[in-house]
Amino acid sequence: MLEIKSIVCPVDFSDFSARAYHHALSLAEHYRAKLVAQHTIELAHYPYADYAASAGDYEGFTRAMREGGKEQLREFVKKHAQGEIQPELVVSQGAAPDCILSFAKERKMDLIVMGTHGRRGLDRLMLGTTTDRVMRRSSCPVLAVSKTPPEFLPPNSTLDATAREQQHHVHRLNRIVYCTDFSENSERALNYAISATREYDAELTMLHVLERADAAGKEEIVAAAARQLDKLIPPEERNRLKIKTEVRVGKSYEQIIQHAEDERIELVVMAVRGRGALNLAVFGSTTYRVMQLGPCPVLAVHI
Repeated sequence: MLEIKSIVCPVDFSDFSARAYHHALSLAEHYRAKLVAQHTIELAHYPYADYAASAGDYEGFTRAMREGGKEQLREFVKKHAQGEIQPELVVSQGAAPDCILSFAKERKMDLIVMGTHGRRGLDRLMLGTTTDRVMRRSSCPVLAVSKTPPEFLPPNSTLDATAREQQHHVHRLNRIVYCTDFSENSERALNYAISATREYDAELTMLHVLERADAAGKEEIVAAAARQLDKLIPPEERNRLKIKTEVRVGKSYEQIIQHAEDERIELVVMAVRGRGALNLAVFGSTTYRVMQLGPCPVLAVHI
């Protein structure tokens, strides 16, 4: 079983990072993992930093910024407290992607949980943003959270969505989908999907999308893809876990999102090629669209 012993959640105090932080809290509680809340101070965002430097008080300025960031992070954690989890607070200074990546690498974190900016439309995908850069370069899996689906909230609650998100509860995972294009070396992502399925006693759907299937041979092509999916199921898990396969035809991201909505999926697991993928249009086309337009969190695992 794959273990999650340490989790880092970058916090920029936005609603997006608050949602991600609630997921990180729940995962830390479930896996009894160490949680780190990390805030990065990017001085490039403060125009008066240059003035402080020219005035000869740059060291005092940066010290005050770090102390202020630590206090703000402390208040954030207090506001979103859940259960008995006591996260470690870390304030970094520099470019956010670099700080997140270097911290995760140095501390050998098992998982990064980050918020995304949700449904912006395909013309405004997050290429070039912090989440994108972390996704492409991280050596550990990244859980991207755009919003909290209804299944992750306590049932029969009269509270509004924001208040319910802040209640103490452990997120349940009942339905997981693993998406594969049958590319080589994607076994690591499948291992994470199967591990989460086992850990949460969930139902796993192994999904493959055919971009094209001519009407004449469609039935045979779909059947062949279904057999290929079936071969991916580890023999020892075939009768132990609830695993099914599905083949769809159409644009990959559209079909993955449609499946997630139809089946009320709570976690999508996908493999990404990461560091060597210089062509962002290719690298991000499916994964990022599912992350931003889909109804649930996406676990991106590097292969």
